[in-house]
Amino acid sequence: MNNYYVYILASNTGTLYVGISNDLVRRTYEHKHKLIPGFTAKYGVDRLVYFEHSRDVGAAIAREKQIKGWTRKKKLALVTSTNPEWEDLAGTIGLTDVER
Repeated sequence: MNNYYVYILASNTGTLYVGISNDLVRRTYEHKHKLIPGFTAKYGVDRLVYFEHSRDVGAAIAREKQIKGWTRKKKLALVTSTNPEWEDLAGTIGLTDVER
């Protein structure tokens, strides 16, 4: 079975990034270690603050687009609804202290 994840990363300064991946552990590691040049590496967006799972790639892509279209205020509310302390959830998905 396939797994797809829509996720939100945050920087220490409050910059947000919405993405999708079929391997959330690998992708989070890549963000944290700036392995792929781009927006998240440039702005230090590396704290996993929200994610949701789907087995349907079409549904996951649609959800990513939906969230990306939201206002910042609505994205903040989504994160706060499940992660009120805005903790880095990397440990909850299997990244070790060394990898984080």
